[in-house]
Amino acid sequence: MTTVRKGQAPAKLGRDEFHLRFRRAFQDPAYDALDAELKAIEDVAWDAYTHGRKAPRTVKAGPGFADPDYDLSVEWKETRDRLLAAEVRQKDPGTRNRVLLINGSARNDGTCPGEISKSWRMSILARDVLLEQGFETDLLDLSLLSSDYDRHIHPCKGCVSTAMPLCHWPCSCYPNHAERQVNDWMNEIYERWVLAHGVIIVTPVYWYQAPAVLKLMIDRLVCADGGNPDPTATHGKDAGKAKDIEHAGWDYPKHLAGRAFGLVVHGDVAGIESTRRSLSDWLNWMGLVDAGSFGQLDRYVGYYESYAGSHEHLDRDTAVQEEVRNVARAVADAVREVRAGRVQVVCHGLKDPRPK
Repeated sequence: MTTVRKGQAPAKLGRDEFHLRFRRAFQDPAYDALDAELKAIEDVAWDAYTHGRKAPRTVKAGPGFADPDYDLSVEWKETRDRLLAAEVRQKDPGTRNRVLLINGSARNDGTCPGEISKSWRMSILARDVLLEQGFETDLLDLSLLSSDYDRHIHPCKGCVSTAMPLCHWPCSCYPNHAERQVNDWMNEIYERWVLAHGVIIVTPVYWYQAPAVLKLMIDRLVCADGGNPDPTATHGKDAGKAKDIEHAGWDYPKHLAGRAFGLVVHGDVAGIESTRRSLSDWLNWMGLVDAGSFGQLDRYVGYYESYAGSHEHLDRDTAVQEEVRNVARAVADAVREVRAGRVQVVCHGLKDPRPK
């Protein structure tokens, strides 16, 4: 067995520190009258934390798994079953063409900025084109992470860097009820990716990079590229078993390959080209199909002009508005070509001598 390196994680919280952290969620004086009830709930949470009850509700894996008797998280298995059903629907030639539109901005008018984002407006432009062409459209607005109550995309824990088979498809790191890492939006987002025949990401640039809300989703999609669909093979998160499986040979399945993609990246000073390239490289790596020269756009809107006038700058830039529409048209064409079998995908049948 390969050595599993240890020694980084800190010690578990003591009871006093746990109390302080638990109670920080209840600062509203309205909770004061419920102190006894909160104490009882805190005692249960402490017990779950100290005993590591990550998945307190489980079900036997059953047929089709390496270890049918293994106790799987009920929540994970429900998500996995939805993905299997979504994949069947996505591959059914009788279903309508479907595009997942992703707004990658963190700004919306329901939180501190008090105003919608330009990415949202561009997403609507693309959506309208797709609707005109008879497509089903699914608009995933990642800005809800900054405005919705208790909605989360928890960070990737890097299981893949220990061993690819330790990274499960869909991700099994969350929810972790022992650590109160719950309400993870990714269980829904995985299904929306699987259902899509095409994907368009519309995003601004934040400090030369993709916004945090978009990057959180990207990192959690690592399990779609080589992830292990059978957690019983590694008995959950057994790092040693996962390393042995990878050393014995792993096929790195590409669970989202074959979907067409388009990109709209905009900014006001710098970083649009590098962000667009990194997003394109990532999507190509996962086996998605580039929609061509009209399917990728990087543009400045109001270059070095005031932030306060940015929406007016977009109003005046009718050329960039039409370019966004062209991205949608290019992705629509690519989806039709892929579904008709006229575009070969996933390395054209070639064998990768260094799969990863």
